[in-house]
Amino acid sequence: MTTPDLRLGIDLGGSKIEVLAMDRAGQTLIRNRVPTPKGDYEAILSAITQLILNTEKELSAHGSVGIGIPGSLSKATGKVKNANTTCLNGRDLKGDLEASLARPVRVANDANCFTLSEASDGAAASASSVFGVILGTGVGGGLVVNRSIIGGVNSIAGEWGHNPLPWPTYRDTPQQPCYCGQHGCIETYLSGPGMAEQARLQHGVNLQANELLNLHPSPFENRAHFALCASKDSALTESERVYAEYIDRLARGLATVINLFDPDVIVLGGGVSNVDGLYEDVPKRWGKYVFSDQVETQLLQNQHGDSSGVRGAAWLWGDTR
Repeated sequence: MTTPDLRLGIDLGGSKIEVLAMDRAGQTLIRNRVPTPKGDYEAILSAITQLILNTEKELSAHGSVGIGIPGSLSKATGKVKNANTTCLNGRDLKGDLEASLARPVRVANDANCFTLSEASDGAAASASSVFGVILGTGVGGGLVVNRSIIGGVNSIAGEWGHNPLPWPTYRDTPQQPCYCGQHGCIETYLSGPGMAEQARLQHGVNLQANELLNLHPSPFENRAHFALCASKDSALTESERVYAEYIDRLARGLATVINLFDPDVIVLGGGVSNVDGLYEDVPKRWGKYVFSDQVETQLLQNQHGDSSGVRGAAWLWGDTR
C-alpha cells in the first residue's frame, strides 16, 4: 500500500473543528479551523469532511486521517460514548467518516491525542512512559507508553478526573455535583470552573480561575508556608489561600496517578497549565502523598500549546501504513 504524503489531524472541540497537516517527518504544513456546528451531527460530519478535502486540495497531496474527540469509542458498539458534545454520543463517527472520505480513519480521545503529541516530539519526547493531563474547562488525562496510547479494555484509561479527590479534608466540603452523575470528582476541584466555584464556596472570592492563579505567591518554599496558607488566622490573602489549596489538591490528584502508573513524566495542558508556579510548587507537595521515599517523576509544561491535541491526532498514524 502506498504511504500517504501527509498526516492529517482533526481536533473536534466544542467551539471549533481544527485540521492540521504534517509531512511524514512531523513538520506542520498548514492549519485551518471552522466553528463547530451546535448540536448537529450531520453538519459536524460534513464540516470535518470538507476541512480534510479542502486541505488536501490546497496542498495537492493525500493524507492519513486521525481525529481527536471529546469522548471515546465504545469497544462494544464502535460508537461514540462519554462525549460532552452530546450529539456525538451513540453515533458511528468513525464509520461515517470512513465512508465519506473513502479511507481508514483513526479516532482517539482528545486527552490521549494531547499526550501522544507531547510524547512523540514534545516536552516528553525522551520519556518512555507519559501521563498527559488536561486542566481546562474539564479535567482529562491520557497514558502513553513507548509512543503508543494505552486505551484500556473499556477505552477509559487516564480518566483520572472522574475519580474522587483523594485524602479529603474539611476544606474540600461540601462535595459538588459532577456532570457524570457523581459528587466530589477531581474535575469539580481542579478544572478552571471547578476552582472558581471552590473559591466562591470556601472563601467568598468571585474571580475567574485565571485571575486567581495570576495572584499566586511563587514559589512555596516549605510545608510551613502551606500550613500558613491553610490557616484562617494568617495574614495571607484569600487568593493566596485559594492558590495553596489548589496546589495541594493537584498534588493529591497527581500522587494517585504516580502511585498507579509511576510515569517518567507528567505533562500538563489546558489553560491552567500556563501558571508557571505549578511546576515548582506541586512537586514540592506531592511527596507527602506518593508511596515512595523519593519521587523522580517530572512535571512538565507542554511544548506545543493548543496545537498538541490536533498534532496528536495526526500522530495516530505514526507508522507507515
